[in-house]
Amino acid sequence: MRYRAVSHGGPQQFSSISSVPSRTSVWADGAAVRLRVAEAVEPRSAKHWGAFIEPTEPHASGTSRRLNWLRAGVLGANDGIVSTAGLVIGVAAADAGRGPILTAGVAGLVAGAVSMAVGEYVSVSTQRDTEKALLEKERGELADAPEQELAELVSLYEAKGLCRDTATVVAAELTARDAFAAHVDAELRIDPDALTNPWHAAISSAVAFTMGALLPLLAILLPAGDVRIPVTFGAVVGALALTGSVSASLGGAKRWRATLRIVTGGVIAMAVTYAIGQLVGLGTV
Repeated sequence: MRYRAVSHGGPQQFSSISSVPSRTSVWADGAAVRLRVAEAVEPRSAKHWGAFIEPTEPHASGTSRRLNWLRAGVLGANDGIVSTAGLVIGVAAADAGRGPILTAGVAGLVAGAVSMAVGEYVSVSTQRDTEKALLEKERGELADAPEQELAELVSLYEAKGLCRDTATVVAAELTARDAFAAHVDAELRIDPDALTNPWHAAISSAVAFTMGALLPLLAILLPAGDVRIPVTFGAVVGALALTGSVSASLGGAKRWRATLRIVTGGVIAMAVTYAIGQLVGLGTV
């Protein structure tokens, strides 16, 4: 049987309990916690053991954030494509000339981009305010009741599979290093240094929507009048297939299913607005 202990140098294994370093670390529940507190277990890799005590790798969390932003951008572009395509096809179906189509398309683009930006700003601001409030609450609890907070952190590590003694050592070590960071990561899963900026979110959403909306707007304005609707229809279907495939890849889903779903939705939207435009153009509505 071998023993495992946590030290400042990282997780280590020892052949006997007497060989575990006995250097005193930090207090817990009013008593000294010694690194000789170890778990008698079958040998496991340092990688497995480190999963309990090492913080998430910075590049992993950064990659996740970038993927979330990219996914949001793809969805924003998709909104711009579908809403603007439906609008301009409906106007074009009423036998309108380039002037009315341009006016309707630009108005829809601007209104949609502003709406997306405002909505994203409000949403992210609310999330940021909530996270800040939780962080301040945690900071106050650490100042007012450090013993209770340490006991809570120990319980969290016990829930991950550590025995009581080892969970106490790990919690104490992390608390000694940076109590606030240790607690907000374990309890709230919030990085105080990586709160989302609402202005960045708003601008990104507006830009993504605008880029998506430009495609159907240009597709219906540039061709001749007799082919503008078929050209726009084909361009939109191709763009939706691309955004559907990209969003599925980012989310790890099946591409064909996501692509079919998003293309079907876009086709239905264009068909409905085309039918309404035809009815308006014939004077039946």
